[in-house]
Amino acid sequence: MDMLKLLHVAKRFGEKQALRDVTFSVPEHTVFGFVGQNGAGKTTAMKLILGFLTNDGGEISVNGMPVHYGSTATNRFVGYLPDVPEFYAYMSPPEYLRFCGEVAGMPSKEIKARSEELLCLVGLEQEKRRIKGFSRGMKQRLGIAQALFHRPKLLICDEPTSALDPVGRKELLDILVSVKAQTTVLFSTHILSDVEHICDEVAFLHDGRIVLEGTMEKVRQKRKEAAVKLEVELPDDARMLCSSFPDLKPTGRNQILLEDAGLLPGILHFIADKNLKILRLERQEASLEDLFLEVVGK
Repeated sequence: MDMLKLLHVAKRFGEKQALRDVTFSVPEHTVFGFVGQNGAGKTTAMKLILGFLTNDGGEISVNGMPVHYGSTATNRFVGYLPDVPEFYAYMSPPEYLRFCGEVAGMPSKEIKARSEELLCLVGLEQEKRRIKGFSRGMKQRLGIAQALFHRPKLLICDEPTSALDPVGRKELLDILVSVKAQTTVLFSTHILSDVEHICDEVAFLHDGRIVLEGTMEKVRQKRKEAAVKLEVELPDDARMLCSSFPDLKPTGRNQILLEDAGLLPGILHFIADKNLKILRLERQEASLEDLFLEVVGK
């Protein structure tokens, strides 16, 4: 079952066309990477999914129900983590989650049990300090606990790792993978390494359009079909090789990148003829970043 569907969705702000015929679906219990540069239209799409904006065309559904602008009934299925979550800074994590449960009208026993469960999940079960003393990563983890509090069927995360250090990013990504059994995750980001680590499916958004969409297996296959590069490392200065083969690109004092594998036989013949030594000859597949730049025409 698809937990989220967008079909031919369009949105315009004045003369700017923010989204153009956007179509994709997010299967249940997957981590779905929604990838694009800043300004590509990701946040606009998420606001449409949440019913915060009216779309100019197309349809959106969550859990099989249509999304409507305003107080949409589909938001009862959705948990949302903005890129910069805000809290009442004078509260501790248990106090804040209790407040969220009381606002939602949950029974006291359920609030207590759910708070303990989620604070343990996000690694804040021992934190009694006020939120004002929290790091950015700790606030993001608390934000996930808040977004999951009502057991949503869809968790939307808007650039959750963009300002975190490597440790904080890994902790957050591990949490998102761990909650996949409970919910479906729409993970908006421009950090392509994060997508490779945790996502099951992905959609690339560029200039308001979906330019590539599918499973990570499909994307990896497309990467393999891209041009293969070779890196050569020599023990001595590689300028002699570069001067004889202008298509080579130095990547370091003794390292050279060969983007046209067809030139390799001639280069190896030259190396053998000049009695040069090779420390390393390594095949490099196109990275996800290379693929993204290719499909957006950069």
